[in-house]
Amino acid sequence: MPFSHHSHSGEFCEGHAKDKLEEVVQEALRQKMQLLALTEHMPRDQPADLYPEEIEAGMTNERLAEIFGRFHAEARRLQAKYVDEINLLVGFEIDWIRPSSHEFVDSLLSKYQFDLFIGSVHHVHGIPIDYSAEMYLRALAVSTFNANAAGIPAQPEEMLFADYYDAQYAMLQALRPPVIGHFDLIRLLSEHKNETPKIFSRVWRKILRNLLFIKEYGGLLEISSAAVRKGLLEPYPQRQIVERFSNMGGKFCLSDDSHGCAQIGWGYKKLLSWLKEVCSVDSLTIFEKSRITKDPRFPGIGTRETLIENLNRHCFFNTAGAVNGEIWGKEEIGQAN
Repeated sequence: MPFSHHSHSGEFCEGHAKDKLEEVVQEALRQKMQLLALTEHMPRDQPADLYPEEIEAGMTNERLAEIFGRFHAEARRLQAKYVDEINLLVGFEIDWIRPSSHEFVDSLLSKYQFDLFIGSVHHVHGIPIDYSAEMYLRALAVSTFNANAAGIPAQPEEMLFADYYDAQYAMLQALRPPVIGHFDLIRLLSEHKNETPKIFSRVWRKILRNLLFIKEYGGLLEISSAAVRKGLLEPYPQRQIVERFSNMGGKFCLSDDSHGCAQIGWGYKKLLSWLKEVCSVDSLTIFEKSRITKDPRFPGIGTRETLIENLNRHCFFNTAGAVNGEIWGKEEIGQAN
């Protein structure tokens, strides 16, 4: 049963993705996917959080909120329209920017009915860390300044990584997201992007702390092919993180974090091989409509396990999307030590 718990469209993620939301659903159907979570970004509620292209286009926080409302309505319409063809879940991806993000996310959960949400951190010190190298360096400068002011000895990037995982921990404690998105996103623009996550012992301890908390409350760690699509050698999260979470008894779900039709199911065939052969993960967890509710915030939504070997037999894996990323060669799998 091929599936993705994380997707975007150009219709409601303007300037950042492509294609209409219904076109995304239709492409998933064409590729014979059986479950797709529609998870556009939440609106941001402060002018300081607008991205450069949004400012240039005259975007406002009020406009972002209006777009988000239209997304929810359209996603529910498509969920009803295609109910006999594909299991569509309606969710959203949060942006944890500061502690007050907690209240804003709660307000969205109260206003709209959702099936799940993705807990993600894209900002450190209020600065995006995956948008551009220039912004990444700004966030790095703040972490470095704070560490020096506090007399904390740290290697370059060590404190930024530590601050990222502290922000993530605050998000986890406040919101307990059903799915944790791109757990180690901080490495995307880092000089250490393909090195072991154990490179900084201080950071590794924070990673283990976060993983243990996720396991304790029952969150799912997203395994995302998007990292390889963006040029990294391993998916989100890296092998050692996957192995440690698996050893804790943690559960995983599968995502492509697609930003348009061309990215749906990207690299899944290699991704499943990496999970099973390199990380020794045998099963994945699927969110679906169920009589047994997993999280009381999302009535009627439960989970079930599926074996990776059963997924590999599905006809989806003969489609173009699944085999994209063949450049992700066998010699590269597990290259980060």
